[in-house]
Amino acid sequence: MNIFEALKKCFLNYANFHGRAGRSEYWYFCLFNLVVMIILMKVSAALGSKIFLYLWYLAMACPGLAVSWRRLHDIGKSGKYWFVNFIPGIGGIIFTVWTLQMGEVGPNQYGPDPQNENFNQ
Repeated sequence: MNIFEALKKCFLNYANFHGRAGRSEYWYFCLFNLVVMIILMKVSAALGSKIFLYLWYLAMACPGLAVSWRRLHDIGKSGKYWFVNFIPGIGGIIFTVWTLQMGEVGPNQYGPDPQNENFNQ
């Protein structure tokens, strides 16, 4: 899956907390979000106002949470494990390790395998 396919899939499912998201969909979304935030930080510094950056944070809250939730589904965990991010110090590390793991091969309780379309049929 290339970056454009991943972003399209992610934004078409911006509020969908069901199903699975592969590593490429999740990490391309993170990369896209990071690049836009860096650009908006530069624009904010030039304008002296952070309004565009705050609007971006607000606009990406739901899609970011949804793709993270679906990413956890891909490794066989409930999306509720996203709340591990609130554990001070190690929560973000644990979550990052989970998102780096390869998803379960074949369908699981959350839906078909997003990486192997031939296996699902």
